[in-house]
Amino acid sequence: MAITAPSSTTPANPSNSGRSYGVPLATVTTLFFMWGFLTCLNDILVPHLKTIFDLNYTRVMLIQFAFFGAYFIFSIPSARIIDWIGYQRSMVGGLLIMGLGAFLFVPAASVPSYPLFLGALIVLAAGITCLQVAANPYVTVLGKPETASSRLNLTQAFNSLGTFLAPFFGGLFILTQARNIEEIRALAPDALQAYRLHEAATVKLPYIGLGIALVLLAIAIGSFKLPTIEHAQHKVGEKVNDSIWNHPNLVFGAIAIFVYVGAEVSIGSFLVNYFGQPEIGGLTEKVAASFVAFYWGGAMVGRFIGSALLQKIRTGSLLGICAICAAALVAISMLTSGHTAMYSIILVGFFNSIMFPSIFTLGVAELGPLTGDGSGIMIMAIVGGAIIPVAQGWIADHIGIHHAFFLPVICYLYILFFALSGSKPNSERLAKT
Repeated sequence: MAITAPSSTTPANPSNSGRSYGVPLATVTTLFFMWGFLTCLNDILVPHLKTIFDLNYTRVMLIQFAFFGAYFIFSIPSARIIDWIGYQRSMVGGLLIMGLGAFLFVPAASVPSYPLFLGALIVLAAGITCLQVAANPYVTVLGKPETASSRLNLTQAFNSLGTFLAPFFGGLFILTQARNIEEIRALAPDALQAYRLHEAATVKLPYIGLGIALVLLAIAIGSFKLPTIEHAQHKVGEKVNDSIWNHPNLVFGAIAIFVYVGAEVSIGSFLVNYFGQPEIGGLTEKVAASFVAFYWGGAMVGRFIGSALLQKIRTGSLLGICAICAAALVAISMLTSGHTAMYSIILVGFFNSIMFPSIFTLGVAELGPLTGDGSGIMIMAIVGGAIIPVAQGWIADHIGIHHAFFLPVICYLYILFFALSGSKPNSERLAKT
């Protein structure tokens, strides 16, 4: 993976302890906030579009399938783009693509058309994919290797700040007092079309505002002088005497990212509908949206705490503890009802907190000049957020939403395996032989 530095960047040497990376780290952190905010807005779009287009759980989860499926399609091309134009310009390009995706919500709402909404989400996710492939490894190598997990957890905490604020924003500007689904089905065709136009129009202003913000952020990021990281550089055409497939921690880590994102997105996507169930909370969509914010807010708090804990506790050990707690809490929610089921599933967000940055740093450990290529594989595995929610939607359509959460439990058990065994890099494996 190249960091082909444009003239506006300066070389960096992480081994030089006298060099401070506070400014570039803070600059890149703004990107984590924005893609977290936009990703979590999908949790508001799910119940909103479900009602507008009268979708079952399987079809409405195509929202997450389209969004996270884009990671699978665009992650490797994004890695090649970074080889070509460098990290900083790739970040700027990713922001501009995201802005285009946000603006495409306007024609989708004007028709209104569910396929056009899915198309806008794919474009939006393509831009986010480019940002993820560039920003995650950039933060990982922007400093001492032993504090990589702590550093990435800190930046991911601001990603979680975005996911925490998004449900409040979406609940305020997008969700309205929707009619009962039976009332909607009873409307005459003309009245039904008018209803859909009115409800779909609520997404226009929020996404126009977000599109403008993304373009302005692209201009700001392009004006900064971000340092290059020489030891993680892989220039176009350069031969490297190694392969990413020689690193089992990367392979196991990609699977762990797949199941983690799938579990986290599945839970978040179903919360509004889950909390609306009479035996769980019986909440309206607007009230339930505020509770979704606490699920993502728990991840934010946990990442700030985790960033400090990872200065003293091994990453694999803390990841294993969080996996056990998350699996147990989901199981408790499945086996109970009322407030116990509600608050146990919300608390899962806290234990999700360190998982992505910890899995990522363990997965790309010791890749050297292949760090960027490994990042492409890890980000491609985010496609789990496309596949697992659809699978859980199918299960929910057949056995009910309450007990469909057994799928995330299985995901967390695999993460436990990765934490205890699959995350060991080659140097640690060879030391034991």
